[in-house]
Amino acid sequence: MDSESTRAFLLRLPLVEETLQWGNNLVFWVGDKAIGGKMFALLNLDADSNGVLSFAAGPEGAAELLEIDGIFPAPYLARAHWVAMERWNALRKSELEARLRAARDIVEAKLPKRTRDVLAMPLPERRKLIAARKKELATRGKQR
Repeated sequence: MDSESTRAFLLRLPLVEETLQWGNNLVFWVGDKAIGGKMFALLNLDADSNGVLSFAAGPEGAAELLEIDGIFPAPYLARAHWVAMERWNALRKSELEARLRAARDIVEAKLPKRTRDVLAMPLPERRKLIAARKKELATRGKQR
């Protein structure tokens, strides 16, 4: 896999949102962060020592993955059981896709009830609520 195919795969997963943050990183969220969504994967678009992709692995998954050459504790997120891939061929495509699905599921299971309730709403209602929340956050940011 590469950054384009990984991005396309992640965006096909249920309830996934994407933001560009912290320089040149695509961050993938379960639910919109405006309603309390949580990130589960980070695609690094810069060639640096932080790896090409970081994702939530859970305690057992992280322990397994850290034994593989080319996988290391994710910078800033290792204590939350995130791992980072040094290069795209550290995992086979099928293994990476399975791990990314699991990362999304791990994070979704930890979402607060209020966030899960919003994600369970019909799409038009959910979009309206998210738009209102983003507008509220933007107004609050301008007041500071």
